Amino acid sequence: MNLLVWPVHRSRRAASWRVIALAGVLSWAPVSLSMAQNLPPAADGAALVSGGLPGLGDVQGMSIAAERRLGDSIARSIYRDPDYLDDPVLGDYLQAIWQPLLAAAQARGDVPPELSERLAWELMISRDRRVNAFALPGGYLGVHLGLIGVTENAAELASVMAHELSHVSQRHIARLVARQDRLAPWMMGAMILSMLAARANTEVASAAMVGSQAVAAQTQLNFSRDMEREADRVGFGVLTGAGFDGEGFVGMFEKLQQASRLSDDGSFPYLRSHPLSSERMADMRARLPLEPARPAVGPLRDAPTPVAAGLMLSLPVANSAPVVPELHALMAARARVLAENGPDRLRAWLQSGQGPQAGTGELYAAAWAAMRLGQTDRALDLAQRLRLQVVPAVRWAVDALLLEVLLTAPPGTTPSASERAERLVALRDQALASGRRSLTLLGAQAAQTTGEPQRAATHLQSWVVQHPRDALAWQTLARAYQAQGQTLRAIRAEAESRVAHLDYAGAVERFKAAQALPAAQRAADPMELAIVDSRLREVDALLRASVADE
Repeated sequence: MNLLVWPVHRSRRAASWRVIALAGVLSWAPVSLSMAQNLPPAADGAALVSGGLPGLGDVQGMSIAAERRLGDSIARSIYRDPDYLDDPVLGDYLQAIWQPLLAAAQARGDVPPELSERLAWELMISRDRRVNAFALPGGYLGVHLGLIGVTENAAELASVMAHELSHVSQRHIARLVARQDRLAPWMMGAMILSMLAARANTEVASAAMVGSQAVAAQTQLNFSRDMEREADRVGFGVLTGAGFDGEGFVGMFEKLQQASRLSDDGSFPYLRSHPLSSERMADMRARLPLEPARPAVGPLRDAPTPVAAGLMLSLPVANSAPVVPELHALMAARARVLAENGPDRLRAWLQSGQGPQAGTGELYAAAWAAMRLGQTDRALDLAQRLRLQVVPAVRWAVDALLLEVLLTAPPGTTPSASERAERLVALRDQALASGRRSLTLLGAQAAQTTGEPQRAATHLQSWVVQHPRDALAWQTLARAYQAQGQTLRAIRAEAESRVAHLDYAGAVERFKAAQALPAAQRAADPMELAIVDSRLREVDALLRASVADE
């Protein structure tokens, strides 16, 4: 669902995210509506099941495996883009929404076992301040900071994620590709990657986008109105099945319609999204009394999430806290501050959060802004004040903030080094024992800062065994190994972090660097060396396969 108009003139940093949308891979890709609006609900090769929805088997012209390979190739480039953000705190929160949505889709039969196992089902975050979200081939879904920041509650954010999930579960991209056999999947990936190369020059990128208009229209890589309606209907069922209020869909539609009017300058009409028609909004309103919210599943009940094959932000969150309104206020504030680079806005947030009547969201924004402005003492005071106000279920988010402030305090600032270490120790052990990704990573950093890299390595080793595709955890583990002088293990952890980002060439280079270490270093850890040798063969095979696909 293309939520907003995409302008041509964007910052250099954001170019590649915009280019992907223009290439037609996003779930709201541009196209001539005259070509799209008359597509039938099920494209060629997609059988219909009860309710008129498409069958979920392989679509003629693009198998599930081919769709996953295409998605991997695009994701590989996104991971290298400056706009890509792995924020563990926001990631934990998004997972508390995402996991019950995915569980509800599986329970409804929208995501059968084959699709569940073979697609990525991974979340990405973009630093973009625009109110938007997207779906890529192969089960990759993205959320912009602007979307998180503008939503008023978890249900509104969940409604967008449910809509995008439904684009994937109904295999809309594969169905559209199947209608145009003149464009092979590898050609589509090559077009996207060639446009990504233009991101260093916005004028070149803009020219490439204009040139791609005809290609996008010809290949029909947009989502038709019928598919948007289908994603609305399926997404609404997923949303309420996960225990969220269906009002979230209606509220989000209204926000998007208003935002689209405000940002629409009338230029470049081929970049417009499918409009949020009154018919679609009325359809969602009509469903509210018919489908009341069902009991929540997964993290909404503070239960451990199921183990899922995923990486980065799609990693399951153990013992997740319930999605309570107060938590959303904190995370929306975090997203707004993370998306802002101007010091004036940061100072304004800091000022607004220091009043006696400041709410929890304002306090969080003020503390985060103070940290980014280098005012450590003020950030700590605001965070401590916030911790006394929030309900117990969301204190983990404030503890993460306290750790972040202490870990980023510049040398020579207050608190003193001894006081800082004392506070870190007090938070460190609790964080490492939490089972939550954000606190585990921050606790490991605190252990290294307080001179206990072995403790950091021990906890991170256990984490990556369960979540082998967590690139940030591998990077943190590499630093812990290096601090202990375990160079072979550090290099191997660096290689694994590159595998997690699908950078097989970089991973092969690091594995070979580990093999090239002096004999004494290699002989000191024969078991780790054997793992390096085995992983090198496996990743080299993945590299050859990825090159062959291109």
